[in-house]
Order: sequence, then structure tokens, then C-alpha cells
Amino acid sequence: MARHIVADAGEIPPGGRKLVTIRGREIGVFNQNGDYFALLNRCPHQGAELCKGTLIGLATSTGPGNFELTRHGEMLKCPWHGWEYDIRTGQSWCDPNDIKARAYPVTVEHGATLVKGPFVAETFQVEIEQDYVVIEV
Repeated sequence: MARHIVADAGEIPPGGRKLVTIRGREIGVFNQNGDYFALLNRCPHQGAELCKGTLIGLATSTGPGNFELTRHGEMLKCPWHGWEYDIRTGQSWCDPNDIKARAYPVTVEHGATLVKGPFVAETFQVEIEQDYVVIEV
């Protein structure tokens, strides 16, 4: 898998998202309280732009008339038909056995680690002061 720097870590606020295009694929990058997740911007149900949907919580119930809303901002609701996906895994909550949105590994790395490599060339002193969001595709 190739690695792609897609954003400065401070560019995507907590609860926010950014759409990026990598190798012709549009991918949504989400910041959930400092944890970053990435999903293909295509709903596996019928192809909607999934990452433009609403971020919601997970409603659970122990019985009729009793429910609890948890995992605020971790479920992505498709804008076409309302199918819900876990932004952490891409797992569908409408058809969990057969449907899953494509998820990509995301890391946050300090800029100084990104400039290291097996290359030999004339070097200059550089200071890097920010962290960047990196997706593996």
C-alpha cells in the first residue's frame, strides 16, 4: 500500500471531515475527538456520496420504550436512503452480515518521521512543527 499525506492534523477539527481524492478515489477523512478514520465516499448500498451524510450516534435498546443514544458522531448516515455505517470500521448497521463501506487505515505522524527514507542526498537542517494525517490506499 502506498502512503499519502492528505492533511495537516489541525486542518480537520474534532467532529469534522475532509474529502480527498487519491488515485481517482474520493475518500472521506473523519476526526472523532482526535482519532482519525477514512471511508470510501461511496455507499455500498446504491452508490451515494456516503461521506457527505450526517454523523449521528448509535441508538440501542433493551426493550420497547427504552433506548439509549451512545457513540455520538461515530455513525455515518447515507444521504440517499439513511443506511448507517460505523466510521471506525465501515460496518453497516442495516445489513451487518453482507454490507461494509470500504475503510482505510489512517495514522497521524509527526512531519519529521515523514522525511526519513533510504535516500542519500545533500541534506539541510529542517525543523518540522506540525503533525499530518496519512492514509494508506
